[in-house]
Amino acid sequence: MAKREGPVHVATTTRLYQGKVYKTHLLRRTFREGGKVKHETVGNLSHLPAHVIEMIRAALRGDAQAVIAPGGELEIVRTLPHGHVAAVLGALRKAEVELLLASRPSHERDVAIAMIVARIIAPSSKLATARGLHAETMASSLGLELGIENVSEDDLYAAMDWLGARQESIEQKLARQHLRDGSLVLYDVSSSFYTGSHCALAKFGHNRDGDNGYPQIVYGLLCNAEGCPIAIEVFEGNTADPETLGAQIAKVRQRFEIQRVVFVGDRGMITSARIDQELRTVAGLDWITALRAPAIADLLAQGTIQLSFFDQCDLAEIVSPDYPGERLIVCRNPLLAEDRARARAELLAATEKALDTIVAATKRTRRPLRGTAKIALRAGGALNRHKMKKHFIVEITDDAFSYRRDEDKIAHEAMLDGFYVIRTSVAKDLLSAESTVRAYKDLSKVERAFRSLKTVDLKIRPIFHHASDRVRAHVFLCMLAYYVEWMMRQALAPMLFDDDDKEAADRQRKSIVAPAQRSPAAEQKAGTKRTADGQPVHSFQTLLKDLATIAKNRVRSSKAQAAEFWLTTRPTETQRRALDLLGVSL
Repeated sequence: MAKREGPVHVATTTRLYQGKVYKTHLLRRTFREGGKVKHETVGNLSHLPAHVIEMIRAALRGDAQAVIAPGGELEIVRTLPHGHVAAVLGALRKAEVELLLASRPSHERDVAIAMIVARIIAPSSKLATARGLHAETMASSLGLELGIENVSEDDLYAAMDWLGARQESIEQKLARQHLRDGSLVLYDVSSSFYTGSHCALAKFGHNRDGDNGYPQIVYGLLCNAEGCPIAIEVFEGNTADPETLGAQIAKVRQRFEIQRVVFVGDRGMITSARIDQELRTVAGLDWITALRAPAIADLLAQGTIQLSFFDQCDLAEIVSPDYPGERLIVCRNPLLAEDRARARAELLAATEKALDTIVAATKRTRRPLRGTAKIALRAGGALNRHKMKKHFIVEITDDAFSYRRDEDKIAHEAMLDGFYVIRTSVAKDLLSAESTVRAYKDLSKVERAFRSLKTVDLKIRPIFHHASDRVRAHVFLCMLAYYVEWMMRQALAPMLFDDDDKEAADRQRKSIVAPAQRSPAAEQKAGTKRTADGQPVHSFQTLLKDLATIAKNRVRSSKAQAAEFWLTTRPTETQRRALDLLGVSL
C-alpha cells in the first residue's frame, strides 16, 4: 500500500534518571501507511544549542520571522553527496564485513572500509580516494561517516598492507560462511594489463584484455555455487590457467578445511593432463569440466556418440573406456549449432576476401608480389587472422598463389556444431545429468564477477602499484568490493534489470541444454523500463547515482555562527524503496 508522507517536526521527550532530567530532541517525519499513522526519525538534534533547536522547530511550523530575523538567516555551508555512501556502507555493515576484516575497531579497519566503499561508488587511484576522504577536498560523506576526515595517501597504503596481511584469515571466514563440506566451487582465471615496469608479477602472457602491448597479472577467483566470491589469488602474468589449479585445491582443502569438494572449471582449466597428474589421487575431490573439440571428435569416430540419438533429445549420458570412473554428458544445442554455422561461414568469407587480395597482388603487372617466403608470410597472416588456416588448402610458388576450401574438414567440423560434452567424476546419485550441466553453466557467474571487476563497476585497471604485495592487496580489495556489490545486487534485484524471479525463468526453460530464459517479470521490466510498482528500473550504477543525490547539508545560522548542524535531504520514493530493500536507514 502507498505511503502518504506528512510533515516534519521536532519531537522532544523527557525522562528522569537518577534524579537528573534528560531531554532528547528528534527531527521526525510523520506519514500514513495502511491507514495507520507512523513516525520516522530523520535525525537527532539533541547536541544543538537550545536556540537553534527552537529555530528549526519554528521553521518547520512555517514561522519565517522566528528563523529569519532582521540581519539573520540560515545558510547551507556545505553539501556532500550522501545517499550512495549510506546505502553501500549500510549494506557492508549488514553483511558484517567489518567483523570479517577485524573483530575490533581500528584506524586501519576504518580506512580499509573506506577504500572498499570508494571502490564501489567512485573507483579511482589511492591518491584520488584519499583526496575524496579528506575534510578539505571531501567528495562525499564517506570520510565524515567513518570519522577519517584527515586521512592521507600514506594512511591508505598502510591500511592496504594491513589488509593484505589479513587476507588468509578473511578468506577463511568467508569460506566458513558460504561453503560447506561437499560444496560446488566455481573457479576461473582472468588477467589485467599492467602499464608500469617495476612489478615482479607483471609478465607477458596469454592476453585477455585485447591489448598485447603491455605485461599483465593473472588472478584466479573462487566462488560458491551462487557466484558469491570467496577467495582470490594473484599469479605472475605468464602463468597458464591449469598451473593455478593446484594452489586452489590446496587452499580449499587445507586452509578452508573442506574435505569433500567438487571443483567446476572450464575445459582450459581442468584438462585431462591436470586430472591425471593432480586430481585423481586426491581423496574427496571431484570435478566438473568439459571436453575439447578433438576429444569430442574421437568419441564420434569411435561410435560412442550416436548423432541419430539427438534427433529426439538434446542430452544423453554415456561412458567411455578412455575416461574410466567418469560420466560423460553429451549435449546438443540447435541454436548454438546454427550460430556456429553462421559464424564459420562469415569467417570463411572474410578469410577468402583477404586471400583474394594476395592472389591479385601476385597477378598485377606493376610490382607484383614475388618470392615464396613473402607470399607465405602474407598468406599466413590472412589465414591466422580469423583462425581459419585448418579449413584451407594453399599452393605457393615463387610467382603464384592459389587456395581452395578443404571441404572435408569443414564438413567434419560442422558435424560437431552445437555439441559439447560435460565430463565429471561425481556419482550420478549425488548429481544428476541435468544438475551437472547446470553446474558447468554456472561458471558464467564467475565471468560476470570478472566483468564487474574489470569494466563496468569496480575498474580493477589501471593498476598503479609497484610492490607485489600491494598489487595483491589491491586485487583483494576489489574482490571485497565485489562481495559487497554481490550482496547489494541480491537485495536490489526488484529495482534492477537483473532477473529477480529465477524460479519462474527455470520453469520456462524446456531443457537445461536450451539457452537461459528470462522470467516474465524480467521481460516486463526490460520492455517497460518500470518495476512492478511503477518505479523506474535502474542498472546498479544508475541507482547509485540516483542515491547520491541524497545530500548531507551543513546548515548554519548567521545569528549564531558557531551553531551548525547537519541536515539530510528527504529521499524520493525510489530512493526510499532502495534503502528499504537494503535494510538501511538514513
